[in-house]
Amino acid sequence: MNSLSSRLLVSVSVLLLFFFGATIVVLDSAFTRAGEQSQRDILDGHLVGLLAAAEEGDSHDLVLPPYRLREPRFDRIGSGLYGELRDGGGEILWRSDSALGLEIPEGIFPELGNHLFLREALADGTPLLTLSLAVEWEFEDGVLKTYVFKVAESLDSYNAQIAKFRGQLFGWFAAVALTMLLAFSMLLRSLLKPLRRIEAEITEIEEGDRVSLSTTFPTELAGVARNMNLLIDSERARSDRYRYTLDNLAHSLKTPLAAMRALLNDRRRESFGERFNEQIDRMDEIVRYQLRKPAASAADKLVLTPVPVEQEIDRLIGGLRKVYRDKRPEFDVRIEKGMQFRGDTGDFLELAGNLLDNACKWCERSVRIGIVPSAGARASASGMVLTVSDDGPGIPEDAASALLQRGMRLDESTPGHGIGLAVVNDIARSYGGRLKIGRSDLGGAEIRVSIPPISRS
Repeated sequence: MNSLSSRLLVSVSVLLLFFFGATIVVLDSAFTRAGEQSQRDILDGHLVGLLAAAEEGDSHDLVLPPYRLREPRFDRIGSGLYGELRDGGGEILWRSDSALGLEIPEGIFPELGNHLFLREALADGTPLLTLSLAVEWEFEDGVLKTYVFKVAESLDSYNAQIAKFRGQLFGWFAAVALTMLLAFSMLLRSLLKPLRRIEAEITEIEEGDRVSLSTTFPTELAGVARNMNLLIDSERARSDRYRYTLDNLAHSLKTPLAAMRALLNDRRRESFGERFNEQIDRMDEIVRYQLRKPAASAADKLVLTPVPVEQEIDRLIGGLRKVYRDKRPEFDVRIEKGMQFRGDTGDFLELAGNLLDNACKWCERSVRIGIVPSAGARASASGMVLTVSDDGPGIPEDAASALLQRGMRLDESTPGHGIGLAVVNDIARSYGGRLKIGRSDLGGAEIRVSIPPISRS
């Protein structure tokens, strides 16, 4: 499962299996309920037919003359449709010819005037759907008697239709799923073609057949190709710098090595040790200087460490609560979910830490910090707008610019060194941002640091 296409195909297969499985269950349930309701409606019609055919006999009991039955299946043996009439005591008064040789289960005696649907079975296990109705019949002489009309129909044909429907349902959905997977695999192969091209071009770069990746990739991969080219150029430049440094180092060491060789020929002189050590010290300085040059000149900004903003702010607030435990400031934290700062962790801690510390120092009770992406940036990008507000005395407009200078303070009686805002301003400027001092809606100062997203040409 190391292949991305395999993972996508497996994921889509699982989703299709789940979706189609749920669809099959819903359709099967709907079809089954509709079929069963249809069976009940049919039985209800047969029961109404029996009620309409019933008439008073000579013995003051109901009878069902065969010539009055509208459904011929009652007269056909083994038709699967059965009917019977019982009196209030459960004695059978009439049973259809179709039930010849069969014993229709008596079942539960229904309440008077209520229809009772049941699933029952014959002695041989044949499933039945039965409908019973208890009625009170008034004869011509005013006598009232209770009778139970019952119709039953075999569910063999119904179950066969359900099984056939389910087989067709599974077959069609399986064919649709396979067709969709085939179409998706072909589409996926086309969509992943740029990735395979990137892999091929990287292989050509490793073999020395290419200098950089091409720039004709789709929008989603253009940034990857651009950053990869930046990385390749940076590594190539770094390699050149180290090669030049080693050349310079070798050239610089030639002179002290020659001097040491000359000293070895004259090692009997008293000043030999001192002069020899001087050359060793010189070589040590040359080595350290030459090796420090490439590190100092390399501007490695291709890979920026993502700093989890919310986590670091929580750590800062936890520490400030301990420092200002007597004041007990109330913090209102408003940070966009998933917000990250792309840069040095120490820089972010200096930015947020100095501003929060100043706010806690000057606030009366409330401190608010908000961090959102800068315009045109995402929460995971480098750009951000950090705002810290308090309900303290605030900062006069004419003193705002002076506070950005190192050592400047408005109140000498308050502990501090007067460099916090200057440090924040320096860090913001190093990231191409700016600092703005204003008045908060809480009544105190509001410091806003805006850092734009890092753009690369």
